[in-house]
Amino acid sequence: MFKRILMLGFKALVSLSPLFLKRQLKKNAKLTSLYSRALQRSGLFYGFPSRKKLDALYKINIAQQDRIIESLDRQRKPQKWNLIVCLPTSLNNQHMSLLVESLENIDEGFEHVFFWCRAELSVNVQQCLQNSHVTFAYSVIQLLSETILANEKQNVLVVQSFNVLHHNILKVLDSYASQGPEIGYLDTDVKNVHGERTVPSFYPDWNPDLLMTTGYISTGLISRDSRNLFKSDNPLALKKETVTEWIIKQYLVEPQMEVFHIPLVLIHKLVSIEHVVTNFSDEIKQLLGRHAELTEDKTDKVIRYQWHIAENSPPLVSLIIPTKNSKNLVKSCIESIQNLTTYRNFEILLVDNGSDEKESLDYFAELEQTYSNTKVLRYNAPFNYSKINNFAVEHAKGSVIGLINNDIEVISPKWLSYMVGHVVRKDIGCVGAKLLYSDERVQHAGVVLGYGGGAGHAHKYFPRYHSGYLKRLTATNNFSAVTAACLLVKKVDYLDVLGLNESQLEVAFNDVDFCLKVLELGKRNIYCAEAELYHHESVSRGHEDTQEKKARFESELAYIQNRWSNYIEHDPAYNPNLTLRRENFSIKE
Repeated sequence: MFKRILMLGFKALVSLSPLFLKRQLKKNAKLTSLYSRALQRSGLFYGFPSRKKLDALYKINIAQQDRIIESLDRQRKPQKWNLIVCLPTSLNNQHMSLLVESLENIDEGFEHVFFWCRAELSVNVQQCLQNSHVTFAYSVIQLLSETILANEKQNVLVVQSFNVLHHNILKVLDSYASQGPEIGYLDTDVKNVHGERTVPSFYPDWNPDLLMTTGYISTGLISRDSRNLFKSDNPLALKKETVTEWIIKQYLVEPQMEVFHIPLVLIHKLVSIEHVVTNFSDEIKQLLGRHAELTEDKTDKVIRYQWHIAENSPPLVSLIIPTKNSKNLVKSCIESIQNLTTYRNFEILLVDNGSDEKESLDYFAELEQTYSNTKVLRYNAPFNYSKINNFAVEHAKGSVIGLINNDIEVISPKWLSYMVGHVVRKDIGCVGAKLLYSDERVQHAGVVLGYGGGAGHAHKYFPRYHSGYLKRLTATNNFSAVTAACLLVKKVDYLDVLGLNESQLEVAFNDVDFCLKVLELGKRNIYCAEAELYHHESVSRGHEDTQEKKARFESELAYIQNRWSNYIEHDPAYNPNLTLRRENFSIKE
C-alpha cells in the first residue's frame, strides 16, 4: 500500500512537469525503464482496479442489470424452454443440490429438464437425481431422449452441472431470443461459498477466434431449434462433444454462421474455472488441424494457431511504409523486417513524402541497391496519410497489402507468417498485430469503439506478458478494428472499400474507418497476439500541439462519430457492462 501511495505521488509529479522536461526524460532509456518497472510493481502500470474495487463496482452493476431485467416485457404467452444439464461422470452433490434449488425458484419453470453425460452415469449422480425434490416432466437418468429434442423445433438451454440459474432467466430468454439467429449464449459470473456474486465474465458478441483460442463459451448455450444440436450428419452431437467443441465445429463448417449474445449475467458458476481449451478431444484437434498448426500454450492456457498457407504459392505481401526523412527510424524498421522475418515472399514500398535531409535521401537512394525486394516511391504532395497509402497500393504487386508505420520494429520472426495465415482466410478482413512501446508496455492489442467518444486501444499500457481480460491480450481474437501501424488486408478487399478515406480522414481514424468498411463486407477483423512488434508511436510526426492540428483532429473525430455512431454506441467486440472511460476492461461505473 505504501509503495502504491508513493508511486501515485510520483506519477502526479511527473504529470505536472513541463512538456519539454518530460520529453527530455523520455529520451533516457534507463530512466524510462526504471520508472515503468516501478509503476508495474506498484499496480498502477495499467490502472486496473483492485479486487475490492471491482467487487464494489460489480454490486452496482448487478443492481443495474436487475433493473434492465425487471423492465423487460415478457410475451403474453411465454415460450416453452427445455434445459439440458451436462454432467461429469463424478458429481459434487452439493453443486447439484444448489442447481436444483435454483430451478425451483425460476418463474414458470422449464418444460423439460434433461441430464446427460458422455459416459455412463455414476452411482452418486443417479442417487443425487433420484433424491432431488423437484418434479421434472422427464427426470431421465439416461442419455438424451431423441424423440423429444431431435425431431421437433424446440427451445433449449444447455448448462453445466456446477452452474445455478438466475430466477428470471426465462423472462430474458423470451425477450432476447425471439428474433435473429437461432444460436446464442449468456454472460456468467461466480458465486462464492458465501453466496456472493463476483468475477463476472462480460463476453464480447460472437467472437469465433476467441472461442477457438480460449473456449470462452463453455456453458449457457442457447438454441431456438433443438434440431441444430442433433443434426443427421452427426447424430446427438452433444453426446460426443462439449459445448465449446460443438460451436467450433459448426463454425468450421459454416464460417458465416450468426450467433447472438445476451449481455446479462444469468448463469452463476459455483467454482471459478478458467477457460481452458487444451483438453480438446482428439476428434476436434484433428478437425482444427486440417486448417492450422495447433500449439498449446500451457503458460497462458490458450491455443495458438498457425493457419495453413499454400506452400507452393504463398501470397506476395506488399509492405507499404510512408516516411518523411527519419533515416534512423526507417533503417531500424526495414532492417528488422529484412533480417528477422521468416516469411520471405514480400516486397517493401517505401513512400518518400518530401524528404529534405541529405542523410535520409542518401540512405533511401541506397535501399534499392541493397535489397532487391525494396522500392522507393516519391510522393511530393502535402502529408495526407490516406492518400499516400492509396497511392502506394496502385504500385503494389502483392495480393496482400501491409500498412506499416516507419516507427515499427520487428520482435517476433514469425510475425508475418502468423498474420498472412489469418489474412488468407476467406472470412477474415483486416489483421492487426500486438504492438509494444520500447519499455514493453502494450501500445496496441485491438481497437475498441467508444473509448473517449471515438476509439482507443484495448489493454493500452498493460505489461507485455499480461493475459488481459478474458485472456484477450495473450490470445488471438476478433476486434471491430485494428491499427494501421501494422495491418494486413487482401488487396481485393482494400479496393472493394475504395481504400482509406482521403477527403475526411487525412491523419486520424482512417484505419478505424477502413476496418469498419471491411467489416461491413461481411468479414471479421482480427488481432493477432503472436505477431509482436515495437511501435515507437508518433516519433516522426510529433504531437497534435498546434491549433491547426487540433482543429483537424476534432473534424476527423466528428466524422467518425457521425459515420459510425452505431459501433460507437455498441461495439460488438466489447461489452456494454465494461467501461469506456479507460482502456483497461474495468466494470462500467
